[in-house]
Amino acid sequence: MSSASTVSSTYRSAGGLSLHTRVGLVLCLLTASLLGVLGGLWLQGTRSAIHEEVEAATRVSGQWLKVVLADLEARPADEQGTRLLAVAASVGRVRAHQLEIRDGAGVLRHVSPPPTYKVGRAAPEWFAALVALDLPVRHFALGDFRLSLHPDASRAVLDAWDELLALAGWGLLLLLALFAAVRAALARALSPLEQVMGALDRTGAGRFDTRLPGFATPELARLSRAFNGMADRLQAAVNDNVRLDTQRELAERMQARLAAERRDIACELHDELAQGITAVRALAGAIVQRAPAESALHVPAQGIVAVTGEMQDGVRRILQRLRPSATGLAEGLEQIFAGWRTRHDGITLTARLELGDGPVAAETAAVILRAVQEGLTNVLRHARASRVEFAVVREGAWLRLSLQDDGAGSGQPSAQAGCGFGLAGMGERIEGLGGEFSTGRAAGGGFRIEARLPAMPSKTFEESVHE
Repeated sequence: MSSASTVSSTYRSAGGLSLHTRVGLVLCLLTASLLGVLGGLWLQGTRSAIHEEVEAATRVSGQWLKVVLADLEARPADEQGTRLLAVAASVGRVRAHQLEIRDGAGVLRHVSPPPTYKVGRAAPEWFAALVALDLPVRHFALGDFRLSLHPDASRAVLDAWDELLALAGWGLLLLLALFAAVRAALARALSPLEQVMGALDRTGAGRFDTRLPGFATPELARLSRAFNGMADRLQAAVNDNVRLDTQRELAERMQARLAAERRDIACELHDELAQGITAVRALAGAIVQRAPAESALHVPAQGIVAVTGEMQDGVRRILQRLRPSATGLAEGLEQIFAGWRTRHDGITLTARLELGDGPVAAETAAVILRAVQEGLTNVLRHARASRVEFAVVREGAWLRLSLQDDGAGSGQPSAQAGCGFGLAGMGERIEGLGGEFSTGRAAGGGFRIEARLPAMPSKTFEESVHE
């Protein structure tokens, strides 16, 4: 079974009746209503026709009886009754009437025989009540005999009932033919909808290259153009998302690789260079202690001690930038600010730290420290600022970071890495921890960095890279 047939059968089972069947039933119901109205008009006309027929027969029968009774009255009285019964018996049934003759004692002497037309059949009582009318019984007299002429419309009602059955049969055949014709016409006209449903099914399954052909019907042609346009835009959006995901994944992998290399370099500096400098300083210190003050080696040895001390401070700063100290966020920030104020006393730095008593994950602390380093480096290189304001404030389970200068920053993050990993990389690191990052012009001029990240993220940046 095709996907379109599957969708169609699912729709029918869920909705009860298909569109073809429902439209056919609606048209049949409208036609049946029209036939019902016509049936009501037919019923009214049939009732009038039966009334006119029986009334006309009553007039004819009454005139005939008057003529017969007038002729019998001319005969002797003792012959009138016998002659009347003989005439009634010879005549048989009077059309659409029943004739009853009673003598002076009230004894029934004659009743018209039952009708022979459609003998043994009768219309339903409810139908007879709809079409038959109550007509008066006419009475006549001949001497002591009393004649009653009862109107009988049963045969006319039966004819009307048979006619109604025939009309109902033809009406039912008409409705069935109409239903079949409408359903076939709709199935033919709406057959392209199966293609539309199949295309939607394939698109929902991820086949975004699905397209609909052009249809001859204007409405379906518009539907085809709308679907194809939607599919084009959807495919373009999917391609853009794939490209962006690829670029983001590449950038994150690069940042992860840079972080690993920085850790390796920090280990090499600590294990090789720092130990070598320490050894040289120790040797120079030993020379200073053992050589007399007037010795030619005393002053150069003191210089070596001073230079190696400066080298140790420089290596320590480099290690701090490559791999921030795990002594704590507040201590790390104080170290960065102290070093900045010492080296750049021409730029005023004000800092506000409100970290609270809650814990801060090592990954979050490392990202904040590197973000501060990168922000201050950008201020130094690009802002030409005289004042820098920094703040880290705890807001529940989140830390909000802001850094603002009064320089002439362009409001765009630097694409080049400074001491950390560039503002673009900074944003990727913060977003990798589930945070938010933004840059822009400050309200009073200068450049502003805003970040919001969880104090205890559910995953590290490296884990988000490898997912």
